[in-house]
Amino acid sequence: MTITYCSRVAAYLRGDGLVIRNSLVSDTSTEGIYIIASSDVLLERNIFRRNNIERITGYYPSAVKIFNQTRRVTCRDNLVLEQPYSNGIWYDVGNVDGVFVNNWVENAIDGFFFEISKGAIAAGNVFVNCDKGIRVLNSSNVQAYQNTFVNSVASFERTPRSAVGDHFGWHPATGPAVEARNGHVFIGNLLVAEEGFRRPLLNVEQTPALCGTLTDSQLAKLDANAYVRRGSVAAQPIINWSPAAGERCAAALTSPAALTALQPGFEARSRSLDGYVGAIFKSPELRNYRLAVPLAPAVADDPVPAEIRKAAGWAADGARAPGAYPAVRLSTAK
Repeated sequence: MTITYCSRVAAYLRGDGLVIRNSLVSDTSTEGIYIIASSDVLLERNIFRRNNIERITGYYPSAVKIFNQTRRVTCRDNLVLEQPYSNGIWYDVGNVDGVFVNNWVENAIDGFFFEISKGAIAAGNVFVNCDKGIRVLNSSNVQAYQNTFVNSVASFERTPRSAVGDHFGWHPATGPAVEARNGHVFIGNLLVAEEGFRRPLLNVEQTPALCGTLTDSQLAKLDANAYVRRGSVAAQPIINWSPAAGERCAAALTSPAALTALQPGFEARSRSLDGYVGAIFKSPELRNYRLAVPLAPAVADDPVPAEIRKAAGWAADGARAPGAYPAVRLSTAK
C-alpha cells in the first residue's frame, strides 16, 4: 500500500488485531496513520516520511498517532524519515503496554513519544538527528534497552498536570497519577554527540513545582550506558537530572560517575568519553551505525530481560555492547 499527498489523515483506523505492513505513507498533513481505541495492532516494515507538509503550528502532528484506550500496539522495523516539522511515532494518552522495537527514526521532533500512558518497551532502535529520540512524558514503566542515539536526546519528563482543572481533564485521567509517573528503565544505550551538538544527552526532568512533593527519581534502573562527545566539550553536561538540590531542583552532570555520587546505584557500569577523536561508527555516511571500535566494554552478563528479548526478537547473549548493534546482531522476530 502506498499513500501520498493527503490533505489531512492518510488512514484513520480503529479495530483489534489490525496489521499495517510494507506500506509507504508520505507527504501527509496532520497525521499519516491515526489509530484509536484498538488492541493488538502491528505496524511493521513501513516507511513514514514527510508528514506535516503544510508546516502547521499550534497543533502537534505526528507521522503515526496511537491514541486513547489502545493496548499492545507494536511498532517494529519501521523507517521514519524527513520529519523536521512533525513527531515520529506518538503513543498519545491512554496507551497500555506499547512495544517499539528495531525501528529507525531520523530527523524528527520527538522520534518515539510516549505520553500519559502506562508501560512500554523501546529496544534496539536507532535515532538520528531528532530533537528528542525517546520522549517519555507523564507516563510510567517505560523500559528502554539497547538503543542508539546520534545527536538525539533521551528524555524522561513529568509535570503536575492532572485531571483536576485541566482543559482536557480526561487526557491525564487515562494515564498514571502524578505520584505514579515512575518505574522507567534505561540500560545499555549508546548516546553520541557529534561536534557542535552541545545539549545534554540524557534529560531527566520534572517541573520545579514538584520538587517538594516528588523526591524520588522517575527511573527505577539506569546503567550500562555509553555517552560520547566529539571535539572540544569544555565540560559540557551530558546529563540533566532532577530532582536534585538547587533552586530549580536540577543538576547538570558531566559524567555518569557524577550521577552515581548523587544517586548511588545508578550508572555504576556506564562510561563517558569526552572530546573523542577518531571513528565511532563503521560508516555514518552510509547510515551504518554499527560500532567501529569498542567504545565501552560489553557488560559481562546479559542485562536484557527475557521479556525484552522476546519482544525484540533477540536471542540470549552472554555480553552486550551498548547501543542497538551489539557485538553479535541478534535475529529479528517473525
